[in-house]
Formats: sequence, structure tokens, C-alpha cells
Amino acid sequence: MGLLPEPRLRSACYGARLSGYATKQESIAIAGVDDLLIRSLRDRLQFFDPHGDAARLGISSAAWPLFGLLWPSGVQLAARIATRPVSATERILEIGCGLALASLVAHRRGADVTASDHHPLAEAFLEANLRANHLAPMKYRNGDWGAPPSSPEREGAAAAPAGAGLFDLIIGSDVLYERDANGDLARFIDLHSAGAAEVWIVDPNRGNRAAFTRHMARYGFSLREERLECPASPGVPAYRGRLLTYSRGAAP
Repeated sequence: MGLLPEPRLRSACYGARLSGYATKQESIAIAGVDDLLIRSLRDRLQFFDPHGDAARLGISSAAWPLFGLLWPSGVQLAARIATRPVSATERILEIGCGLALASLVAHRRGADVTASDHHPLAEAFLEANLRANHLAPMKYRNGDWGAPPSSPEREGAAAAPAGAGLFDLIIGSDVLYERDANGDLARFIDLHSAGAAEVWIVDPNRGNRAAFTRHMARYGFSLREERLECPASPGVPAYRGRLLTYSRGAAP
């Protein structure tokens, strides 16, 4: 249920890993930072798993479209992280990062940020988008809060260096899309958060936030909510949701 240690050698063959998929590239404007070129899947029909990587992770063709596209909540999270002052001592983790737009924004601003996801294409897209924007390499971890106890993810967490999983700010967008009766996501967050930490979740009113908040309270996190209501603009649909801010200990 933890993050795998960062690989010592990063592959330069990201293009090969994206072969077989139809992709597109867009310029994404986030206030406060230069526009970012983001490569994504062209549409939701790009399921391609020739080596069974997704199947081994339990990702079906039906669930595949959840990855590889820019989702409105991710854009909202990126806009929010663009306004946060950068601290040289703060460590940030994005969970379920997908295309990692928020992580890219934080990275461009000089923050110490780690992106994480369990989708087999997440790192390849991250590398492609770092290169497209002429950005330095960024830390990435493979992590899945739903991993069973015997999975490689859980074993990898146990092998990680002491203190490697402690982050001051953990961020995520649209990660409450499933019921989580066992509180796996909250447990994952607790495992990787410092004693005094803050958690930002941008949620498009999915309906699972009450249960998630109860799970977070077990680990000492209190909640502050902010409604997010953005009117439609040319080419951009209206957005309605919430920024859920959980905190414990002293403010970061």
C-alpha cells in the first residue's frame, strides 16, 4: 500500500512506451505560470495493453479511460498549487496524479514535488511532458492505495529508506471516485504524511467525501471545505466542486 522506491536509472525510451496510442498535445494556461504543453491520450478509446501490464494491476479496459486525459478537477488543483508560496523545506506528493498537471506546475515553480500513480503509462507521460516543456527530471513513485498486503507495492514500501515517505503536503484531484469502506486511501495518506501535514483533495462532488472524512479523522486530520464554482468560458465548461483541506499538527 505504499510507494515504490524511486528507480536509480530513468528510462529515456518514453516514446517507445507510448507507441500504439493516439495522442494529442495542448497548451494549458494556468494563472501564475507559463503555459504548459501537455501530451495526453486523444480520447477515451485508447485501450492498448499488449504486455498485460494493466491487467496485472487490475486495470480493465473499462477503467482505462480514467487515465490519460486532463480532467477538470486536475486543472482546478493545478490552479490552486500555482498560488501556494514555494518553500525550500516543504515536500509535496501528488497521489493518483494521472497526467500530473498539478505536479508539473509545482515543479516549474521550484517546489520539491513527487508525482505518483499506479497506471503503467503515468511515468511515460510525465517524462514526455517534462521534455516537451524543457523541464528538469522530476521525482516519480509508483503507488496504489488499494494494493493488497502481499502486493509488490506493499513490499516496496517496506524496502524504502527511512523517512522517504514523509510529505508535508499531499494533493490529489478526483480521487474519491469509488467507495472505500476500508479507508485504504486515508491509510495511504497517513503512511506518507509527516506528523504535521496538510492534504488537499479537489472533489467534483462525487458523494464519497463524508466517509473519507471519517477515515481521515481517525488519523488526526480535521477538515476545512471550500466550494469551487467556476463559470463556463469559451472552450471551458463550468466547474462545481469542493476543495477539501485536511490538516493535523501545526500548519505547514
